[in-house]
Order: sequence, then structure tokens, then C-alpha cells
Amino acid sequence: MTDSSTVHYDAILFLSFGGPEKREDVIPFLENVLRGKPVPRERLLEVAEHYYHFDGISPINEQCRTLIAALRQELDAHDIHIPIYWGNRNWTPYLNETLIQMKRDGVQRALAYVTSGFSCYSGCRQYRENIAVALEQPEATGLQIDKLRVFYNHPDFIAVLAEQVGIALAGFPDDTRDTVHIAFTAHSIPMSMATTSDYGKQLRESCRLVAEHLELPESRWKLVYQSRSGRPQDPWLEPDILDHLRESKSAGIDKMVISPIGFLSDHMEVLYDLDDEARRYCDQQEIHMTRASTPGNHPRFVSMIRKLIQERIFGTARECIGQFPTNHDVCPADCCPSTLSARPASKMPAN
Repeated sequence: MTDSSTVHYDAILFLSFGGPEKREDVIPFLENVLRGKPVPRERLLEVAEHYYHFDGISPINEQCRTLIAALRQELDAHDIHIPIYWGNRNWTPYLNETLIQMKRDGVQRALAYVTSGFSCYSGCRQYRENIAVALEQPEATGLQIDKLRVFYNHPDFIAVLAEQVGIALAGFPDDTRDTVHIAFTAHSIPMSMATTSDYGKQLRESCRLVAEHLELPESRWKLVYQSRSGRPQDPWLEPDILDHLRESKSAGIDKMVISPIGFLSDHMEVLYDLDDEARRYCDQQEIHMTRASTPGNHPRFVSMIRKLIQERIFGTARECIGQFPTNHDVCPADCCPSTLSARPASKMPAN
């Protein structure tokens, strides 16, 4: 790849997961999500009930609209006047339709911002596979898409997370605040994905950096997981948030902040698994629980996305903190493989 300071980009592609916005969309949406995966039909119907609990409306699409609007203002304020397009993996607006529109509009090369800050198959490689498939459409021939790097150790990302956890901690009385424990949660993934990616390492580093920012000892926080799916016999990352809450209660801990560090917005899995299911358990067990907010469209988070774009357009300084350097722009051919992936590395965009 040529030096980032010499590459001309004429658009931004905002790439996300997608979600239903009415009840009749729920089952088709979940069938899109689970197509080709060994997930029992009963699990699909169980997850569908989570969406029906909120009238079939996932907040993720509206959150994307809000973040895109904030990013538009941020880019304009820094004289980056290129269009932003939006495409989803699993629901409208679909990625393949978005790329066709980009091609029709004369876009030749675009930078993709993916709504995931960590490296794993489902959070990075699968999106690159989605792009590769969409680019095979005759109507998208010649279009090139490069992906922005993951940002788990970007100082702005850590500062926003630390601010949100700090706000949650401030809600506890001064004389008990030092006894509050923090559960950082992220989406569980199969061990077959976890062992072939830096997902766990990156999450642990983000947690450590947030705790360091807040001067929290290691004894007061733990990385746990949520929202696992798949067959019960398949190993996934653990412990689950509910198991952690049970263990904490048994250990005499009755004050908890839950920070969904692996999620960028308050979408369905945050709302159901944490605000509903985890909160119900905490209420039953008399655990005083507060859930920290996700980055959403926090101004400093939006500023971070703009900086990532400037890195690639202008070759500006690459920011990171902690034990590890900034992540690569161009993914190695064997990056984040999965047994679910049948896409040859040679057929994927490397960036």
C-alpha cells in the first residue's frame, strides 16, 4: 500500500451491524445475522423475544444516524469536505446497495469506519469479507475500500470510557465509593475466534487503561462477557456477567458499576442483557448497580474518529497509549481467521 499521506480518498463509508426498526423485521433480521452459523432455531426465537420486549425496534440504526450527523459536523469543522455513506451488514441500508450508490456517485476510493474498536473475526475480518463480496457486484467494479484501524488503545477512546465510569462511580455516596467494583463487559465470542485474534488481549488492555486513568486497583475490576449464543457444548469466552454477579454477591460485594467496554453504543444487547436482565438480578440480590454509558456520540469519541480519518488522509500523528503500539492499517492475510470464514485471504481487501 502507498504511504497514507499520498493516498486520495473521496468518501467515508460508515459500516455497522444493522438492526430491525419494527416487529415484522425481527425474524428476517436475525436470520440474516445467523445465516450459516451453527445456532439453534430455539436460540433465534429466544433472542427475538429480546427485540419484541422493545417493540421490535433496535436503537442501533438511530444511533448510527446520530453519530454520522455528529461526524459530518466534526469533519466540516476541520475542512474535510467528503461525503459519508452508510451501509449495514445485516439490515437496511445494506452494504451492497450502498457501494453501488457510491460507484454511481463517482467515488473511487473510500475509508471505512467500522463500529467496532477491537480485533476479532466478527468485529473486523468479517466486515472486510462483507466488503469483498459487495465489491464483486458488477455495479461496484473498480471501487476501493480501505478500513480504518481498531482503536482500543486510543487516548480519546480511553478518556471517554473513563469519564463514563467516573460518572457512574460518582453516583455512589462518598463514604462507600471505594467499595464499588467495576465489571467491564464485552460480547462473548467462541474460543475458536478468541484464540486466533487479539480480542481478549485488547479488551484487557482497554480495561487496564481505564482503571489506571481512574486510579482503581486491579482488585476492584474484572473483564467479563455477555450475549453468548451458539450451541451450549461449544466453548465461548467466560465468565458471563450473570455468573460474575453471583460470585460477587457470594463474596460480599453489593455495589457494582457495569461498563459495557466492548460496545460503542447502547444497542439491544446492552439494553436487554445489562439494563434488563443484569439489573433484574441485582435488584433481586440487593446489589446496588449502575450501568456506565457507552461512547455513543460523545464529542471526544467523534473527535477520535476524525483523527483516525486524518491519519490516513494526511498522515497525521498516530495516537495510542499503554503497552502496545497503534494497530496496523493493513491487516495481515491470516488476521483474525475463524472456522466460520470461508473467504480466501487473497479475495479480501487487506485494509
